[in-house]
Amino acid sequence: MLSSPPLYMPPAKYEEFSSKWNEIYGNNLPPLALYCLLAPEDSAALQFLVKFMDRMAEYPDWKVTSAPNDELGGRAVYDIVHAKPYTWVDGWNSFNPGHEHPDQNSFTFAPNGQVFVSEALYGPKYSYLNNVLVFSPSPTSQCNAPWEGQLGECGKWLRWTDEGVGESAGEVVAASSHRDSMFVSGESAPAYSSAMRLKSVYRALVLLNSQTLLVVDHVEKWEDSPVKTLSAFFHNLDIDFKYVPYRFMDRYSGALMDVWDAHYKMFWVDSQGFSPDSRIQEAEQAAEFKKRWTQFINVTFPMQTTISRMAYVMHGPYVKISGCRFIDDSKNGVRLSVIINNTEKIISIATNHRDIGARSNYLGFGGYAKIEDRHQIIRFGLGAQLIPKQTTVDSQLFDFGFTVNVIAGVILCAAIGFLTLQRKFYVCFSKLMRYALLSVLILWIFELLFVSNSCDQLLCGVKWKGVATNPEVSKQMRLYDQHHFPLPTVVITTLPGSGSEILKHLFYNNSGFVYLRVPTEHLDIPETEFEFDSLVDACEWSRADAQRGKYKIIQGWLHSLVHDTHLHLQNIPLHEPVRVKVSSRSSSSRDRRKRARRRELAADVRGKVRGSIERDVEYVRELRRHIGMYPNSRVVLNLRSGSWTLKLPFIQEVVGPSLRAIYVVRDPRAWIFLMLYNSKPSLYSLKNIPQHLALMFKEDINRDRCPAFAQEYRPLWRLLSRSETNPVLLLAHLWLAHTSAVLRISATLPEEAYLQVRFEDVVNFPQDTAERIHSFLGVPVTPSALNQLMFTTSTNLYNLMYEGDISPDNINIWRQNMPRKEIRLIEDTCGFLMKRLGYSRYNS
Repeated sequence: MLSSPPLYMPPAKYEEFSSKWNEIYGNNLPPLALYCLLAPEDSAALQFLVKFMDRMAEYPDWKVTSAPNDELGGRAVYDIVHAKPYTWVDGWNSFNPGHEHPDQNSFTFAPNGQVFVSEALYGPKYSYLNNVLVFSPSPTSQCNAPWEGQLGECGKWLRWTDEGVGESAGEVVAASSHRDSMFVSGESAPAYSSAMRLKSVYRALVLLNSQTLLVVDHVEKWEDSPVKTLSAFFHNLDIDFKYVPYRFMDRYSGALMDVWDAHYKMFWVDSQGFSPDSRIQEAEQAAEFKKRWTQFINVTFPMQTTISRMAYVMHGPYVKISGCRFIDDSKNGVRLSVIINNTEKIISIATNHRDIGARSNYLGFGGYAKIEDRHQIIRFGLGAQLIPKQTTVDSQLFDFGFTVNVIAGVILCAAIGFLTLQRKFYVCFSKLMRYALLSVLILWIFELLFVSNSCDQLLCGVKWKGVATNPEVSKQMRLYDQHHFPLPTVVITTLPGSGSEILKHLFYNNSGFVYLRVPTEHLDIPETEFEFDSLVDACEWSRADAQRGKYKIIQGWLHSLVHDTHLHLQNIPLHEPVRVKVSSRSSSSRDRRKRARRRELAADVRGKVRGSIERDVEYVRELRRHIGMYPNSRVVLNLRSGSWTLKLPFIQEVVGPSLRAIYVVRDPRAWIFLMLYNSKPSLYSLKNIPQHLALMFKEDINRDRCPAFAQEYRPLWRLLSRSETNPVLLLAHLWLAHTSAVLRISATLPEEAYLQVRFEDVVNFPQDTAERIHSFLGVPVTPSALNQLMFTTSTNLYNLMYEGDISPDNINIWRQNMPRKEIRLIEDTCGFLMKRLGYSRYNS
């Protein structure tokens, strides 16, 4: 390898990818890394290794190709085979996935670095050699009848040519962490034979701390499923430390591994409280020209109903587990109590993971799992929320005040008693009463002074509405009282050309969302007295407009889209492609060549129109299928006209508190370059921008139809009134006016209802931006959506309309191709707002 580095270096471009490279990476990188560890003085080898890994780091989508619970061959390879982005890839023949294992939903666990549960590593392709579930009886068992595991097993190589094996696609459903806690879950039902009629094989891993792992298996079968039992397997390859049987609190069966007097333990139980005995077995397998020994625990559970749930608790020697039980076993989820070091933790997992509505109802938010204890609530994917400690200041004040009042009352009672006995005692009553009243007055003044230093309310002990003593404590109390986080209705707005379409890849083909582009041929804005401009307008709509019933047609349309999405899509008439007539008459010539050219042009126009309409019809049908499969999915409206941004308060009033508005902003220099130079003819002329701007300021049109005009557009109006023709200056003022108006209007929206996102951040930092967006929505980002966005922004395989291929380099092409004079003009016009948005001036 060191003698011919180019031969072994990973390819710089995707076009150079081949199965040979995959083999080189898999077989040669580990010995190279080992050599560098054994011979650190060999600088050439180290430099080669660093360059090798740097090359790999440029393509993050290739990093997960060997992850269990993913598509066959890894998500990147699977997508290449099925989406066919490269014409030179010959399906699976270009990759040969025979080395893959039937290991969907497999996992390993090594507390303190000591392997407790491991994989059986590379070897024969049998499901029982991996930490996955197998079922019995199966009508399609290929080996170990009547048991059957995952597709493609029972051979030295994975039988990827068998029917259905190449289409098997497990899914990593969720993956998130918080400090030393972690949650990972996966769905592997597609990795099993359809003859077993398994609806869901869902495994959730919850790392409660660095020592304790909770594994929950949820298996759901159809009514006509033939399977009646399932078996789980847990392996360990360490021959020096053996599994032995173990009983947890004389209730649950388990296994123990003694590592130099440090006990690593596991036990299991199903939702009915049944904990079957296990079989601890040993086996040898032929692997890599040698024999490999493994030991494994085999636990078999009956499947008495259509839904079976099992929990396995594994922990190291430095924690004490004193209890574990199911406290809820409902249709949509499961809840367990685990007592660790005398602290009870409540773990809630939504098993109906494809239904965002079911997840929200069960967990109180749109995620997949949460952990609760007396200190905090961890909502995986959103973060942790501390449970505020109840302060004792008020009770202390109450005790002190009560004591003072009792003393004062006793003194007054004593004075009254002396009043009744004054005839029997020779005491001056007036002097006694003066002393008594003076004592009471001093005590009350002392109480008032003491309490005033410890209380900032008018009357302590009285709960004043709207008064908070500590903002942070008050915020935590509000969050703690908010047990349910509403599911979002997402509205994406932008200035056309700013790249908001890239957010499609976060929501498209996602069971939690249905992504709608507006307008399209069939999904259009209804005609009203107000005509929406496809570019932008300066008309503001307020909450008061919605409350007064203005624009009722638009209100009804929005309400239908958001709250009756399925019915709205079903009611869209799907028109057949229209016939486009192109005149064949010509006043200048009638020769055959020109007539033939005209016929070709007419046919080309008809073909393009027909193709566009057919694609839009298929788009609506796809939306119908999606909403039919996931009826509770949340609407994501991408309102592609810049007109909508100034109407967000109106939309918020119509949609309600569930509205989550995302505004995509872009560097004005990149946006103006796109408008003027990125295509021929330019977008500026193709979209006839000057005409749009002229119509915007026609008072006779807007006087009666626009309730409020954004004042930020006045400078642009003055430019147009003196017949300014410089397109750079006009576009710079348009960007400035629109963005300034948006910032002003967004300040009137609730903080939780509006998020501003920079297009450049989506492309340059897709993971951080995706997590920020989903945290704002209150729904964790899924690994599949994140992978989809990262693949979009890093592979040059996807493009935006008028933009071209998307990549960090391409979005900054203006730096090389835009005249410096125009860059300075844009910066002089928009500089203060650019700085506010985080865009720095250009230095050549």
